[in-house]
Amino acid sequence: MAKIIGNLVPEDDYTHPLGEETNFNESMYFNFFDPEQSIGGFVRLGNRANEGTAEMTVCVYRDDGRVLFNFKRAPIANNEAFDAGGLRFDVIEPSEELSTRYSGGAVELKDARSMSDPAKAFRKSPRRRLEIDLRHRAVGPMYGSSRSRSEEERNPEKQFGKAHYEQHMHVTGRLQIDDETLEIDGYGLRDHSWGPRYWQAIEGYEWLTMNFGPDFGAMISVIRRGEGDEKQGGVLVRDGELSLIKQVSIETEFEDNDLYHRGLKVRLETTSGESLVIDGVVKGFIPLRNRRDGRVTHIGEGMTEWRCGDRVGYGLSEYLSQGAAED
Repeated sequence: MAKIIGNLVPEDDYTHPLGEETNFNESMYFNFFDPEQSIGGFVRLGNRANEGTAEMTVCVYRDDGRVLFNFKRAPIANNEAFDAGGLRFDVIEPSEELSTRYSGGAVELKDARSMSDPAKAFRKSPRRRLEIDLRHRAVGPMYGSSRSRSEEERNPEKQFGKAHYEQHMHVTGRLQIDDETLEIDGYGLRDHSWGPRYWQAIEGYEWLTMNFGPDFGAMISVIRRGEGDEKQGGVLVRDGELSLIKQVSIETEFEDNDLYHRGLKVRLETTSGESLVIDGVVKGFIPLRNRRDGRVTHIGEGMTEWRCGDRVGYGLSEYLSQGAAED
């Protein structure tokens, strides 16, 4: 069984009792990147059982820039499983191995930036049959916390998932796009959180996941809850051992709209005094969004090639920011 760091137990890999909060959310997320084929993607289910729906997302980045994508608010009646909209997650061995499966459709986006207008992108883009069947096996510890850290975070309106953990994984399996089968052998990161969540509860964040192989990975986050309230952190994982990141700076190169990121330079320092510089180039990008009460949250998802010294890896760079309120 993989090492567990924090106040977690293996059983946290399963769903938890449904909270009474209207916006209670329990979500699992997995990303995967095959470095030899330069393809990857992510899948997510966010159970909002008190609202009667699950947010279902699948995204696959092709090596030529095309992106296959689908999103649904699928009906659910309870929080007993991650199984909605054709997407299903199963725990094979807690903290060690899980599976993700999807069977359904997806739009094929030649220019994924067209998803800035989702209705038009879904209407104008060709549809493909997509099958995903992947196994995710631990290559590092399960790290995080199973409870809120402050009284403010216990306010449902201000929460973004009070319990949360992550883990670096080895990912194998297959994708099938219409009649084309792609065998996957790569790496990724998984994420599990539960508790009240509104996407508008924080001002913004940068969340970077990196896998350079079975022996080296990283997760970096910068979270802003308001002016003067910024939290920096993350981890380095080497040969299954974890080091905490205490300080990080991210220089970002944006496209002309100053919203879509395309290049990054990350400088970090660990609690043990190690310093690293990691450069990232976005190879595939899709802009997503969430709306609530007239507010629009922008979420930019970039499949990113990372370089740290002589190591080359892949992962996701996710940028969240709040847009202007709609009329």
